[in-house]
Amino acid sequence: MSREEQRRKVICSCIAVQEQIANVAKQEMDSAQQQSNDYGANVDRYDSYRTKMLRSRDMYARQYSNALEGIRHLQDLLKLPPFDTAQHGACVVTDRQRFLISIGAGKFMVGNDVYFAISAQTPIYAALRGKHPGDTIVFNGQSQTIKEIF
Repeated sequence: MSREEQRRKVICSCIAVQEQIANVAKQEMDSAQQQSNDYGANVDRYDSYRTKMLRSRDMYARQYSNALEGIRHLQDLLKLPPFDTAQHGACVVTDRQRFLISIGAGKFMVGNDVYFAISAQTPIYAALRGKHPGDTIVFNGQSQTIKEIF
């Protein structure tokens, strides 16, 4: 598999996870809105149940919006070529972990491999930034050697 195909596979897997998050958030947002509608009009201005439902809806709406923004960002990364250095948009494989430097989406699977989607604001990215395959970084007292970047 070429470096471009590997990178595309990793990014598409992360997009699939974000789409799942967006779908769940949308369903929960719609459910909270429906519960609020079913409850009926406000009984008084201190109606805590309705307020709770609307806050829940708003929370899920923010999660939905964030997931959609993450998907758009990841789709933009698909347009870029593979990288030779650790930078935003690159996939970095060390002897301990695998990273997709993109959005802060956490852990996800690509086949049997565990990847971590990290943002450019994380401390691990500060250690990785500008490194090449064969370079060693020290993070949290543990050294990691970069095996591959694509």
